[in-house]
Amino acid sequence: MIFPSVTFAASVAGGNLAAAVSQTLAGSSDLPRLRAQILIYPGLQALDFNLPSYQQNRGVPPLLRECVLYYSLHYVQGDTSNLEEVLEGAHVPPDMRLKYRKWVSPDNIPEEFKVRGYKPHKPCEFKPGIFEKVKRICEPTLCPLFAEDTVIQQLPESFILTCEYDVLRDDGLLYKKRLEDNGVPVTWYHIEDGFHGIVNLFDYHGLSFPSGKKGLDKVVAFIKGL
Repeated sequence: MIFPSVTFAASVAGGNLAAAVSQTLAGSSDLPRLRAQILIYPGLQALDFNLPSYQQNRGVPPLLRECVLYYSLHYVQGDTSNLEEVLEGAHVPPDMRLKYRKWVSPDNIPEEFKVRGYKPHKPCEFKPGIFEKVKRICEPTLCPLFAEDTVIQQLPESFILTCEYDVLRDDGLLYKKRLEDNGVPVTWYHIEDGFHGIVNLFDYHGLSFPSGKKGLDKVVAFIKGL
């Protein structure tokens, strides 16, 4: 059964939740499938905080690189004391890094997105104590990019919106590739002069940006075309 009129749509952390719930529904044979999912600059992994977009936009407001992890750690465990070590990759066991590298890697980012100040990053030494404290942030239920292909293949038609000046840009690009590689229809819209939150600011207390309005129009067009 497919819910013909049910579509999940959300941004940022909500995009993470929408992707995770879509995967849960897709992986359950006794539950109906969704018609579509709409992910607006979603955060989808906590393995690598040094992807090109994290480096390039680390200081671009409103979502700084450190803020992404601060919010994640605060949500999961209420303790952000190991933020710097996690940013440098000390929380990732070698076997986990090897397992997920095929899905979360700068190698999967198109070259045109690496020209603006990106330098390959070597993770710092793994620290088991850090991993034990923060391991929940790398659980597949919180990192939709970690889902197995058998789950990804069952996902509904998808819309992904990314912004050039956004630390989360590459999470969206990586998920787009995973979906496409597994035969899932994807509509992708990239706001070349956009920043994180630009769509949410449409007509916000009289404030809006033409690029954000165009992005929102693309979302509406996608929904109408379902």
